[in-house]
Amino acid sequence: MRTNSIEKVVYQNLCMGCGTCVGLCQNSAITMELQENNGVYLPNINHIDCRECGICYKVCPGHRVDFKELNLTIFNKEPEDILLGNYLQCYLGYSKDKDIRYNSASGGLVTSLLVYALSEGIIDGALVTRMSRANPLEPESFIARTKEEVIEAARSKYCPVPANVALRQILETDGKYAVVGLPCHLHGIRKAEILNPKLTEKIVLHLGIFCSKTPTFLGTEFFLYRNKLKKENITEIRYRGEGWPGNLMLKMKSGEKRLFPFSEMWGKIALFNSKRCSLCCDQSSELADISFGDAWLPEFSDDCNGTSVIITRTPTGDAILNKMVLSNNLFLNKVPSSTIKRSQNYFASKKNVGARLAFLRLLGNSIPVYNVKLSKPKIKYIFSTPFTYFILLLSSKRYLWVFLTFIIYMTTAVRKIFRFIRSFA
Repeated sequence: MRTNSIEKVVYQNLCMGCGTCVGLCQNSAITMELQENNGVYLPNINHIDCRECGICYKVCPGHRVDFKELNLTIFNKEPEDILLGNYLQCYLGYSKDKDIRYNSASGGLVTSLLVYALSEGIIDGALVTRMSRANPLEPESFIARTKEEVIEAARSKYCPVPANVALRQILETDGKYAVVGLPCHLHGIRKAEILNPKLTEKIVLHLGIFCSKTPTFLGTEFFLYRNKLKKENITEIRYRGEGWPGNLMLKMKSGEKRLFPFSEMWGKIALFNSKRCSLCCDQSSELADISFGDAWLPEFSDDCNGTSVIITRTPTGDAILNKMVLSNNLFLNKVPSSTIKRSQNYFASKKNVGARLAFLRLLGNSIPVYNVKLSKPKIKYIFSTPFTYFILLLSSKRYLWVFLTFIIYMTTAVRKIFRFIRSFA
């Protein structure tokens, strides 16, 4: 094992599967390969082509993300808000294109923004992700250059996405680009920009998606298993869309179209994520120009069209949104930062990451270096952390799914009982 290569990160079980190492490898010596046993992508090095330059290790966000350095580089200051990071403004908003809004995960803002940026010549293309046409249950990251391609990539993908493999296309072609990604993708991109200034010149817009966890492919497999559906009979999958909060849509070879409410789907697949994913300390894509998330707020519970919460972090990001308002492309309403925090349950995942890091360190596991101040975890998070990893163990082994099914059944039953009791209170 080479200590300056991505192999060390994989060995330490710290790989995020973001694909940055593939996108930046100068000799195309790395590929991302799907691991059937645990449902994630991991890099594989072709040692014949590898020159041992160490670039893959330097750009990898799995083992280290120096938030202090990156914040100073991007924003010229460290954040005052531990939960949100650096920001300029907070908004609620949605696209005024009714079709885009209705068929997106929430609000349709990312899709509308990319369409606008292409039409105005702000960008020549955007790094986005769609579900593969050849393998419908696997994602495919690419450079969208038309409105149709951007719309094709709309909606969330609740599975691993090695999006940054497409950075190679950005490096090899002329033009200005936007990138769309989860926090882990932007961590890798920002590290890559420091190492390769050419990327800094080409990427003019960083759009980040809120994320509390990314389910492994085992999550989708488990959901299909619970509903007695076979992977080989599915020709198309859409995890979100058709209103808000949306439905999981499956098209079958028979022509049948199956719909499952988002809450039903998420309640199952959210139990499946990697250990490294559980250690992420960034829930709101803090290194983006603009960050977007669902408006999980009581006042929007009956709104089937979808509304987004938005954080602008750079003048570039804030300016483009306000230009879109002036051109009647979207609706924006400025809100206090507390509204953003309330919409994401006060960022529970970020608040308890300190407990998970401490727990794994205690067990002798390797943990990532962040160089950032974290929230002090509450006592309840400290005591619930072992259970979190117990669930991860059950979800990671197919032969243990029967026990996971029992836990889901019991948890659902207890919730129904408590709701029944509260109805008489």
